[in-house]
Amino acid sequence: MLTPEDNELLTRTGAGTPLGAALRRYWVPALLAEELPGPDCNPLRVRLLSEDLVAFRDSNGRVGLVDAHCAHRGASLFFGRNEESGIRCVYHGWKYDVDGRCVDMPNEAAGRRTQSGGRDSDQSTTVEAQDTVTSNLKDKIALKAYPCRERGGIVWAYMGPGSAPALPDLEWATLPEAQRCVSKRLQECNYLQALEGAVDLSHIVFLHRSLDSEQGRDDLDLARRDPSPKVEVLDTDGGLVVAARRNADRERYYWRINQFIMPWYTMFPPLVDEGIGGHAFVPVDDESCWVYNLTWDPTGPLAPVAEGIYGDLIPGTYRSRANRDNDFLIDRRVQQTTSFTGIPGFAAQDCAVQESMGTICNRTQEHIGPSDLPIIGVRRRLKEAAEAVQTGGDPPGLDPMSQRVRPAALLLPTDVPFQEGAKTALIADSDSYVVRV
Repeated sequence: MLTPEDNELLTRTGAGTPLGAALRRYWVPALLAEELPGPDCNPLRVRLLSEDLVAFRDSNGRVGLVDAHCAHRGASLFFGRNEESGIRCVYHGWKYDVDGRCVDMPNEAAGRRTQSGGRDSDQSTTVEAQDTVTSNLKDKIALKAYPCRERGGIVWAYMGPGSAPALPDLEWATLPEAQRCVSKRLQECNYLQALEGAVDLSHIVFLHRSLDSEQGRDDLDLARRDPSPKVEVLDTDGGLVVAARRNADRERYYWRINQFIMPWYTMFPPLVDEGIGGHAFVPVDDESCWVYNLTWDPTGPLAPVAEGIYGDLIPGTYRSRANRDNDFLIDRRVQQTTSFTGIPGFAAQDCAVQESMGTICNRTQEHIGPSDLPIIGVRRRLKEAAEAVQTGGDPPGLDPMSQRVRPAALLLPTDVPFQEGAKTALIADSDSYVVRV
């Protein structure tokens, strides 16, 4: 279990918090590139790490991510006009470029002479009216703005101080579009609950279990056969390697090896769909997060992702049809006959149990066991990142080379450690592609 202080540290990500300061040193997945489909398209509300922002793509195709409110009187720029390489507030016409600079202030023309006057309340005397000249005020006005870059179907934002690090070099983000699939959904709980679920390698044979048939899949059968794997966790330069060992037969172990990459990425070998899988769990605020769903194949065009695995979304939104308002569409009859949960789809199953913990789980009441070593490791690494930044250092995982890793699923002789038998398979730059049995 965690102390109240550590639970607070690891779940609060707003500006001014220790972990929030660390997370802002990484490039943050801000939105899908497809959400801004073309130059001068509609602006988009974005809430990220508890900050309210507006995103827009200007006339030249550049993406801006700026404070949600005009610097003049605080009107929302979501209602602004995206035109002529900037976003213009409809209240008084102030206009901003992608760097947040005010480039036009039509209601305050430079050089205009104005009258000002009033009464000095302390001296009760009239202050003589005097002429003033309006300076070029727009040159002194700038909104908070975060630099953005596009890669792998994602718009990334750097929300930290100083110079941004190199862009993430995660394998899925560097592949051609035909070899990756990127989507997202909203999850209505703290990001850490979702992230901890993704590194938990023992839940798949319970939460995602089918009662009727496993459709002849060796990997599913091997995982189901041994519900209590031996879990090993190793630190890497960029995060953690998380390996679950299950008995396959007298001579071999079945290994499922996941990757955790700081500060919110996971990678896992296929279980029901084709291609390598992964997620990014990005805080919207402390009570909700974006779950980015990532599937890729480094060897060629990606086969269609299994329908429904990442959730059936309500049209026009990124919220799943199966959600807390309808108890995630649980069907008790199906729970008795077909599905361990009675909830349709892996995404909804994960969401149901993670949101059921509360918007921010109280980890001071939990009881951790040996299978929870990956969760302990993730918490430790996040805490180390926060502490490093608080003492003037850099958090781990900024070096792109530390991100060039893969997950794997394979059978190994019982006398071969996974670090040796899977060494090549876990390197993204290798020709080896061993992600399933």
